[in-house]
Amino acid sequence: MKTSPRQSVIAILTPVLAGAAFLALWEGAVRHTATPAYILPAPSLIAETLVRDRVLLATSLLFTLKVTLAALFAAAVGGGLLAVLCAQSPILERILFPFAVVLQVTPIVAIAPLIIIWVNNSLVALLICAWIVAFFPILANTTEGLTSVDRNLQALFTLYGANRWQTLLYLKIPTALPYFLTGLRISGGLALIGAVVGEFVSAAGGQETGLAYRIMEAGYRLDIARMFAALLLISLTGIVIFAALSCLSWLLLRRWHGGTSKTED
Repeated sequence: MKTSPRQSVIAILTPVLAGAAFLALWEGAVRHTATPAYILPAPSLIAETLVRDRVLLATSLLFTLKVTLAALFAAAVGGGLLAVLCAQSPILERILFPFAVVLQVTPIVAIAPLIIIWVNNSLVALLICAWIVAFFPILANTTEGLTSVDRNLQALFTLYGANRWQTLLYLKIPTALPYFLTGLRISGGLALIGAVVGEFVSAAGGQETGLAYRIMEAGYRLDIARMFAALLLISLTGIVIFAALSCLSWLLLRRWHGGTSKTED
């Protein structure tokens, strides 16, 4: 069914008003109970900290975002290519897929210290941590899409004499595109989580430090308002990444795959 403008406005305003009400209750509770800022800062103090420390937090945000996007790009390329290889060779899939599963189910917190030790470059170590958690959803979803081709269409391609690579290019990849984009949306948030976890484990300071380091630094100094400000930026970054990837999916699929768009009555 087609969504009316009124329904769209309500869908947007409902969470906004709920969030505003929650912040108002939070502000009122902190002021009423005179809770110290080092225990629970008021939203107004967090906003003030965002403005006051905007240069420091923005620099850390850009570093975390750089690691996240680089890891997501590497996961998209590596996961997509490996999925194509696995779909073309069942033997290769049986060999490599179990190792990918093992890598995925192993907590990144457990292996991140080893990566930090083995890799001398802290930026590369963070990229590896973020890549590990972002890689598998793309691989698994894309492989599922490539192997979910309609058998009748595949038989039609064979009937018309399409070779292996023509079938892959014109049938399997278009079929797998929604699966790939779904995996990409999932991996966007996971790449951010991997980058933050890697920063926590490495605890690297210096000229280039991410938001996770700012959180730890604020905790040591009992600057809880800055800690909340950094947490807020991480959450907003995850929301923006998911929204951007959702928009990309809509742009790519709105005309290609009719089933992904809502039809009018």
